[in-house]
Amino acid sequence: MSKNKLGLNTICAHVGEIKDEQFKGAVSPIYLASSYEFIDVDVKRYPRYFNTPNQEYLSKKIAALERKEVAMIFGSGMAAISHMFLAFLNSGDHIVVQNTLYGGTNNFIREEFPKFNIEFTFTDGYSVENFEAAIQPNTKLIHLETPSNPLLTITDIKAVSDLGKANNIVTSIDNTFASPVNQTPSDFGIDLIMHSATKYFGGHSDICAGAVTGSKEHMDKIWNVSKNLGGSLSDFTVWMLERSMKTMGLRVKKQTKNAGKMAKWLEKNEAIKKVYYPGLKSHPEYELAKAQMHGFGAMLSFELADGLDSEKFQKGLKLIKASMSLAGVESTVLSPAQTSHALLSQEERDAIGISDGLIRFSVGIESVKDLKKDIQQALNTI
Repeated sequence: MSKNKLGLNTICAHVGEIKDEQFKGAVSPIYLASSYEFIDVDVKRYPRYFNTPNQEYLSKKIAALERKEVAMIFGSGMAAISHMFLAFLNSGDHIVVQNTLYGGTNNFIREEFPKFNIEFTFTDGYSVENFEAAIQPNTKLIHLETPSNPLLTITDIKAVSDLGKANNIVTSIDNTFASPVNQTPSDFGIDLIMHSATKYFGGHSDICAGAVTGSKEHMDKIWNVSKNLGGSLSDFTVWMLERSMKTMGLRVKKQTKNAGKMAKWLEKNEAIKKVYYPGLKSHPEYELAKAQMHGFGAMLSFELADGLDSEKFQKGLKLIKASMSLAGVESTVLSPAQTSHALLSQEERDAIGISDGLIRFSVGIESVKDLKKDIQQALNTI
């Protein structure tokens, strides 16, 4: 049976595990060696070459989940995306980038690309027409993010993929917010899929990692750059990530279910001015999200009613943590203006709709009743 015909939870639990042939243990053994034999072997293994046993086998799980041929694991999400960009962009090349995306990616492009003479254009919006308008004769890569961080905008994946193919341009997507549980970009023709594996892959707020997956041809290009830049991950952390991914399907489906309930409740709460969640019928791209996602995800954002202090609200929470990052089994909130998008100027944040009062909510696996109670008591204190 093909690994791509297996069910989601079966892939999470079994694909990419290393068989313990010596002791018959139920879980993958950890290979911590940084030095391996090189004479009379098929594979010359070295941590920086992304091919130690734990790296090699976990990559198979990630590729299977995203229905791609090859995957690579990096030390962080930014390591993954920066290696991907540098593999496909040379001096004089141009990239089209969605305007609503993770602040770290935005900052990397603005800060680092000029040093390499790589040109870039941020789209005016996130429709396919906006991407098409930004294409130039030297465009080599189109990068999108959907759902986006932190406003949960939804971009038409197939339309952008078709645009890339029509113009012989490679397409890439940040699939972190959706995870493979809720979205499969390869079904719509996207060439490269990246994740901050710190998030739903890890899921317990104790791992920092990144991943990219694609065809062997495309991944060979990334490997050729990455072996020189050296952004690989320790095998102990790779082992922890493989262990965590066994439950990803179960975790994310529960979190997604909770997020849908919380979004509807927040939308009806008089203390909340606006809720950003693609599963709400009030979301402008609700129908598109419904068509291209398996579930609407476990991330949402909201703005408090005018006059309510977002920082006091977050400090007033007792169960939900005001904390960096996202996607852990525990619910967390943060202010994008102070964290994920802090490297952007006030003008840049205003231009993409990220207000100082915006709160990003990563919904966990807790009882929805308890989450509602905690938010309401915090609202009552401000």
